[in-house]
Parts: sequence; structure tokens; C-alpha cells
Amino acid sequence: MTIIDQPRAPFVMPELPYDRAALAPHIGAETIDYHYGKHLRAYVDNLNKLVADTQMADQSLEEIVRGGAGAIFNNAAQAWNHTLYFLQLSPTPLRRPSGGLSAAIDRDFGSFDAFVEQFTKAALGLFGSGWVWLASDADGKLTIDAMPNAGNPLTEGLTPLMVVDVWEHAYYIDHRNARAEAVKAFWNVLDWRVAEERYGL
Repeated sequence: MTIIDQPRAPFVMPELPYDRAALAPHIGAETIDYHYGKHLRAYVDNLNKLVADTQMADQSLEEIVRGGAGAIFNNAAQAWNHTLYFLQLSPTPLRRPSGGLSAAIDRDFGSFDAFVEQFTKAALGLFGSGWVWLASDADGKLTIDAMPNAGNPLTEGLTPLMVVDVWEHAYYIDHRNARAEAVKAFWNVLDWRVAEERYGL
């Protein structure tokens, strides 16, 4: 069970399915220590404090993301976003989608290469901090959604499939201020199996 699946607070950290150094040189061990070990930890701890003794303590993380506001939303969404982000990474990834997701990408973006180009452009073009998502609607149509700060497609009734984190804390240790290099490295460790599973939800 991951934090995304937990039915109520207190929420706990997700376990990484890989060693902290396994994604190097694309994402190094020190980045994992800070990004996962400190940033995500802070969001989870803050969320638990914020919802303690409130009606939201009996809600799932997804429910809190969908209905929360202010600091509660920010910490809940950042916990959710980071959990999917980390769990979709792998030292031995499936580098291209297959099956229904592959067909949907071809249908909605023209080709996989065209999708990568459009997604990368969105990631580089998002001003400031935020997230860029591949999401699907109830009919399976795919969209690329660039969202600032803690934005999450759940708030728009969409299903998040995969995501890149373009907050500087996600890449500054490895790539300094070179977001383009960080996004390029991201494609080397993104495991499309996770997005395929989520597309089938």
C-alpha cells in the first residue's frame, strides 16, 4: 500500500522500490535523500498535523486533494504528487508505453516522439515551480497539463498517469539550474509500466 491508497490519516511515507543510489547518474542519491527524505517527509508530516482532529482525518489522501484548500490542499497535493513521481521511477524502466496507452498517445498526440516533444516543451515552459502531468479523462482522452505549485489533475476530474516535478528542489543538486538537462534525464528513469497501470484504472 502506498500513501496514495491509504484510506485515512495518519499518512505514512511510501517505500521506494529501488535503492537511493539506483537512479544515478540521472537522479543521484543525494537528490533522493533531500527530495524524498526531507521534502516529501515534510509534506506528509505537515499534512498529518493539519488534519489531526478534523473531519479530514477520516478521508483518503485523494479525497483531501479533491476537496481541500489552503495549506491542507498544498501539503496533501504535494504528498500525493511526490508519491506518484517517485513510484514511477525505476533503474530498469519500460522506456516506451505499450498497449492501450501507446495507442491513445498516438491518437491524441500523433506519435510517442511527438508526445515527448510536447511534454518536454510544457515542462520547460512552466514558469516557476510546479508539475507537468499526463492525465486522462473518463473517456480515456489524454492531455498534458502544466500546473503551478501543488497543482494536481484530480481537482479537474482527471486521472493522473505520470508526472515530472519541475520544482528546483527536484533537480538542483544534480543539474543546478539546468531544467532542460533534468527533464532529459527524467526520460531515462521513467517506467511506463506505472502509467499503463493507472490508465487501466
